[in-house]
Amino acid sequence: MLNRRHIRVKVMQSIYAMGCRPESSLPQEEKFLEESIKEIYNLYLLMLDMIVEVHAFAKAKQEMHSKKILATEEDINPNKKFIENEVLLKLAENKILQETLDKRKLKNWRLDDEYVAVIYNALIESELYEDYMSESEQKFKTDRAFVIKFYTDILAPNDKLYDYLEDKRLTWLDDLPVVNMAVLRRLQKIKAATPDSSLLPDLYKNEDDREFGQELLSKTVANDDFLTQEITENTPNWDKERIADVDLVLIKMALCEFLKFPSIPVKATINEYLEIAKEYSTPKSSIFINGILDKLVKQYKNDDTLKKTGRGLQE
Repeated sequence: MLNRRHIRVKVMQSIYAMGCRPESSLPQEEKFLEESIKEIYNLYLLMLDMIVEVHAFAKAKQEMHSKKILATEEDINPNKKFIENEVLLKLAENKILQETLDKRKLKNWRLDDEYVAVIYNALIESELYEDYMSESEQKFKTDRAFVIKFYTDILAPNDKLYDYLEDKRLTWLDDLPVVNMAVLRRLQKIKAATPDSSLLPDLYKNEDDREFGQELLSKTVANDDFLTQEITENTPNWDKERIADVDLVLIKMALCEFLKFPSIPVKATINEYLEIAKEYSTPKSSIFINGILDKLVKQYKNDDTLKKTGRGLQE
């Protein structure tokens, strides 16, 4: 589910936090990194669970209306297309999802159920819902398309939900794009016969990715003095105090990858950190960072300092 760019962002946040908290230590930040990455999966589970809870809310609302003393014909015989949506039923009946939520004690939408109502009301007031409910035909394919549009157009961009997530955990705002893409990929692949377990992907693609984040953090911190010296010597017109803190962290991480991660191509490292800089630092940061990295790469190649292994890794 996680890609390496997001792992790098998490490491950047940990190293930046160390600079802001003089009393912090590497073991503390390693634990922070582990917990921060774990919380990405919790957010993924909560976003899936919101879909489930909106469906449950709609079902409970229909049942309540049918029991009214002065029930109307619509109350007694409501349009059940939404609550009988095959994809929503499949999600609601996914025992592994519910067991995982229980195990992690993720009860947010039970404790803060007003947000379920917010999403439900936004849905039923939408043209998407009106069009879907007016269709007579009900097939798995159309049900899936509706759920994907519901998530993309109504649930994911909801401002009140966004504010709630920000209040609960600030790092979730950075995680949300990755999580939303992961949810959508799972919804796009879901079929009638898809096993429950397919809805819960592994957090890491492989063991190398799992180890990458911790190694990048520990090696960057362990070599901080050396990396700082490398930057200072190659930015003669820049006082260290004038370099944005985030830029400094990103340059150190990139240099660490150049010198301590032989299996990662130089171009891949540069491209990744330039993209992160565009999102997390100043408008001119990517140009500044690219200039320093390009200069150092040329120097390392001349000095035969780069020891990259594998086809194409000396580029």
